[in-house]
Amino acid sequence: MKKLIFIFLFALAAPAAEKAPNAFLQYVKKRAAALRAMDRTPATLAEWQTQRTMIRKKLLRAWGGFPEEKCELKPRILGTEKRDGYRVERIIFQTMPGVWMTANAYVPDGPGRRSAVLCVHGHWRGAKQDRTVQARCIGLAKLGFFALAVDALGAGERGIGKALGEYHGEMVAATLWPVGRPLSGLQVYENMRAVDYLLTRKEVDGDRLGITGTSGGGNQTMYAGAWDERFKAVVPVCSVGNYQAYLGVACCMCEVVPGALRFTEEWGVLSLTAPRALMVINATQDGIQFSVAEAKKSLALTRPIYALHGKPKSVKHLPVESKHDYNEPMREAMYGWMTLHLKGEGNGAPMDEPKIETVDPEKLRCFPGESRPDDWLTIPQLAAREGRRLVAQLEQSNWADDLDEVRHALDVHVLGGTKPRPTQLLKDGPESPTRLIKFSPEPSIRLTAAETLGEASRKKGRVIFLSLDGEVKLTENKLAAALQQSGHTVLSLSLRATGQHAYARDAIRRAPDHNTAEWSLWLGQPLLGQWVRDLRTLLDQLGTEPVTVVGDGPAGVVALCAAALDERIAHTVTVGSLASYISDVPYTNQRLGLMAPNMLREVGDIPHLAALIAPRRLTIAGAVHGSGKALTSTELKASFKFTGRFFKGGSFIVLPNGDDQAILRILK
Repeated sequence: MKKLIFIFLFALAAPAAEKAPNAFLQYVKKRAAALRAMDRTPATLAEWQTQRTMIRKKLLRAWGGFPEEKCELKPRILGTEKRDGYRVERIIFQTMPGVWMTANAYVPDGPGRRSAVLCVHGHWRGAKQDRTVQARCIGLAKLGFFALAVDALGAGERGIGKALGEYHGEMVAATLWPVGRPLSGLQVYENMRAVDYLLTRKEVDGDRLGITGTSGGGNQTMYAGAWDERFKAVVPVCSVGNYQAYLGVACCMCEVVPGALRFTEEWGVLSLTAPRALMVINATQDGIQFSVAEAKKSLALTRPIYALHGKPKSVKHLPVESKHDYNEPMREAMYGWMTLHLKGEGNGAPMDEPKIETVDPEKLRCFPGESRPDDWLTIPQLAAREGRRLVAQLEQSNWADDLDEVRHALDVHVLGGTKPRPTQLLKDGPESPTRLIKFSPEPSIRLTAAETLGEASRKKGRVIFLSLDGEVKLTENKLAAALQQSGHTVLSLSLRATGQHAYARDAIRRAPDHNTAEWSLWLGQPLLGQWVRDLRTLLDQLGTEPVTVVGDGPAGVVALCAAALDERIAHTVTVGSLASYISDVPYTNQRLGLMAPNMLREVGDIPHLAALIAPRRLTIAGAVHGSGKALTSTELKASFKFTGRFFKGGSFIVLPNGDDQAILRILK
């Protein structure tokens, strides 16, 4: 397959064999199966319509909603190239205020209004310019279709940098989670705006529109095709399987719909397309989540929906002997399907492809080289703009009037529920010098806390150390060792999916917990919420004695959330932790699991989380920007000025950095 498939098309890689099944993966799979155990085909069309309304409502909520008012498109044609039988235009138009979509239109020669197909790309380096995308657009244009190829947000010409080949997933797309606008939903909305643009073209018949794409573009096709009923023919390629098949492999952030498994499986989304024409194309040599077998599971429940509509022939499944691709046989099948359902011609069988000659991707760019405007809005900048708006809105509202309601929103709506479940102490080891406290916060999840007694046992109370890198060892942590020597009981907890419990193939670039964090989002249980439950369950094992919790680095956010919800934590200390979810650049040296959807919308930013701890003690020992850069002393005080309003006396202390001796003096 002679294509520059983007290096981060990691979703195709099957996980390597492990010596023993990972407990966390077992947990998410069992949880997902339980959530969807009652799925069945509705018996009547009326029953389906009720379920359809529910799925659409919850999909929209998961995507954070769409703007109530559409901004002006303000389209501009930046250049045109005449070719044999058609022309190619380089176009930009506005999808949201200040957000511009780059596009190429392939316009057949001759008069009249034509059927049009929106061509969305997957994780190919060239995005809309890639030869894989060019090929289907040229084929469509030569067959008389108006084809529009668009760059997805953060890809192609719309990355953080100006060169092609940038990846829009992991910690880039992660900046969107706290504002509650996941990339999957933004792609749907932007593709709807692309339809709005198509309807402005005199060459296009707005009643005859289709959409197609492969891989990540196939996901875009499925969701936009399901949501926007202006698409009369929908052809996702190398993308359809089912949600549960994602659990155990990696996928792009643009494919994740938070909490989807709580209200549907992939068949429910596919069925939203009914009775409009749907053809699903799968490759026989693809990743499990896009495999023929998994697609059959979804289509087995989708086909009856088409039958209820009286349109059983409007849905088709086509396996193609191939690797992950959008090759000539796949394109020819798409041409035939679009010709039947958009033009009313033929019988839907594959059509021979015209002669295809692609060009250097650089020749199709709207902004060649470094010519893109410097004020181009990137994904992190868009997320930061929305985050600042949400925080300003919260602070201007009655946020402080009912903090119990804010805590409820944090616990239930953001973290997915953190209240400890009834559990048994699995093993309580000897009292000295170290005892192991083993417990199970969830079925199949078993954790261990190591407690080291101080020289003057428990005279100065317990200190729980949290690190997302695993168990904190006294030989490696000066602060923990000093506290133990001064008479504190020091306890280290290794949280689920971290340290000794980590999944072996979890990291993707800047996100060390990429896969486990994504699997958790499918369940509607962000890792942050699960980590808080782990800590709160441990507190159940320790009795009623107040404790101090120290969160090191990214674990400081876990400590803040837990303390906001659990009054047994008398003193919270964060050391070099994240100061704000709002970041104009991708997160660096953070955890994807901390990026709980809707945090900024429902609760607020890190300083708001910290304020929920009042009037109990809180120490902020240094902090970092989303970029990983440490805040200056002035920046630190300004960042937590809001927090200070809720504390009295010396219960809230801000230290310029994580100096061990300064923290030790406070804890003494």
